[in-house]
Amino acid sequence: MRDEAEHKGDDGAVDSYVRRYVVKTHGNLYRDVELTRYPIPDFLLGPGEGRSLLDLGSNWGRWTIAAARAGYRATGLDPNEKAIAAGQRVAAELGVDAEYVVGDARSLPFSDASFEVVHSYSVLQHLPKKDVLRVVAEIRRVLRPGGSAWIEMPNAHGPLNLVRRTRAGEPTGFDVRYWTRRELREAFSSIGPVELLADGYLTINPQPADLDLLRRRHRAVVRVSETLRRASRHAPFLVPAADSLVVRATRA
Repeated sequence: MRDEAEHKGDDGAVDSYVRRYVVKTHGNLYRDVELTRYPIPDFLLGPGEGRSLLDLGSNWGRWTIAAARAGYRATGLDPNEKAIAAGQRVAAELGVDAEYVVGDARSLPFSDASFEVVHSYSVLQHLPKKDVLRVVAEIRRVLRPGGSAWIEMPNAHGPLNLVRRTRAGEPTGFDVRYWTRRELREAFSSIGPVELLADGYLTINPQPADLDLLRRRHRAVVRVSETLRRASRHAPFLVPAADSLVVRATRA
């Protein structure tokens, strides 16, 4: 288990903003969870080796911090000023060198070819699909040639998502919009070649690094999800059954 001290502030407490909005940023698995440390995931993109990375919809910065710890020059972007302020506080508490910027993903405040990697997790699913297409165009613009986008999105045909869709009406506001694999390929192909990878099963936010924080039944879900995700690397037929997909697109 990780050293819990590195996930807390100087007084041993988790930032109040993180505690208040953990369900919004992490999902229902974290409902009624008592945070004894910052829930920061493992970063699965491999060593950063000093590459520049933009984390879209960073909120308080769990993925921005994870990327920075993996060796990326990480910048988190979010339209919420309070979330950005919380990200700056948490990064300072943890001694992590990361930059945070207030901005809109549909009109990124960065010059062309500014980043080698663009990352986003459980964010674009909340935007109307026409707005996501604007974001994709901006991702392409700020990526350097040969750079890659790594975007998590919900699979419309995942078992959990099929159930949720039958219960939900037409999405409005912050509701989740579900995407078919065909829609994802078409939307992100403007960046370059697209690959779809499994991210999660029976949930859209499985983080094995947080098992110690979760309730027992939710730990079981995450363990099953991680087992299937690893298996999907060697058994591609499992990918269409994932509830959470990663869209990986390389800038042509």
